Amino acid sequence: MGTLRMALAAVKSEEVAGKEARELSDDEVIAVLSREAKKRREAAEAYRQGGRPELAERELAEERVLARYLPAQLTDEELADLVRRVLTEQGLSGMKAMGPAMKAVQPVVAGRADGARVAAEVRRQLSA
Repeated sequence: MGTLRMALAAVKSEEVAGKEARELSDDEVIAVLSREAKKRREAAEAYRQGGRPELAERELAEERVLARYLPAQLTDEELADLVRRVLTEQGLSGMKAMGPAMKAVQPVVAGRADGARVAAEVRRQLSA
């Protein structure tokens, strides 16, 4: 229950951030929940490295709760196909195209893969 309260608080905080309050779109809510889930994964890793497995497990349990409210994650194969398609459509190749490639791929991925996974796949395909 605390995880859901935390998620709602994060969404409310995002709604009132800036000059005036606004209602978030579904995509913006997904972005907030994705960010919160990532924080939990990173905290779990820090606890694991610090020798605190019980705290790491608690963070991972919260991340699993948040994951139920997020779009299904892309498999490695689906991500590779999606990146390949976008790079081909945009005519991007070579490592100098990393920035434009990420800018083109991110909206298509839309919260269905962690940014680090996306960057690694884009880098892999651009360097091939």
